[in-house]
Amino acid sequence: MLTRQIITTSDGSQTLYVPGLNEHYHSVHGAIQESEHVYISAALSKIDKAEITVFEMGFGTGLDALLAYRYAFQHKKKIHYIGIEKYPLSENEFLLLNYEDSLDLPESNILFRMHSSPSEEDVEISDFFLLKKIHADITDFDFTFPVDVCFYDAFAPDIQPDLWSIEIFSKIYQAMNPGGILSTYSAKGLVRRSLLEVGFSVEKLPGPPHKHHILRAVKRVL
Repeated sequence: MLTRQIITTSDGSQTLYVPGLNEHYHSVHGAIQESEHVYISAALSKIDKAEITVFEMGFGTGLDALLAYRYAFQHKKKIHYIGIEKYPLSENEFLLLNYEDSLDLPESNILFRMHSSPSEEDVEISDFFLLKKIHADITDFDFTFPVDVCFYDAFAPDIQPDLWSIEIFSKIYQAMNPGGILSTYSAKGLVRRSLLEVGFSVEKLPGPPHKHHILRAVKRVL
């Protein structure tokens, strides 16, 4: 169980702060702004398929899933979204998050429906968005589904280095379809080297405000 506090970031959207780790779930310079930049613009928008499977490491606040839901609606895609989370939010926490106030969504109470849906099963959030939440530790998780996009949103490598291991990246790489994309906010050298070692083609991209770079890793098409 993690002790968490809700704080408001610079773009008006909220994130969670974990005092015990001195770590935030999203950038304090703008939670929505960061997630849109790192995961939607740099990764999801680059997949040219009508049906896309997204795997998120660290379902967390549900913000990345909410942005993927909006993208699917706007671009007429069907998304199967699978998020793994070891420490799910409580109802008292997710009910306070203000993301839907800032996003133009086709339906209301989507974040509530995402968080309150049962884990370990596919739940139809909308006719274009299927959600499966997995309550587990990724270090013990084995993939049984192909992945087109991976949003890698774990706590920072210096906070939880075991979540940035070659073993985990290798499992994701093996599960990915050719041309699949992994994106992450961390541009640390050890992350880049680990992604390269398991076979990804890796590039640094400009980061969101107040962050120099992010990483995008692609599984080459043979």
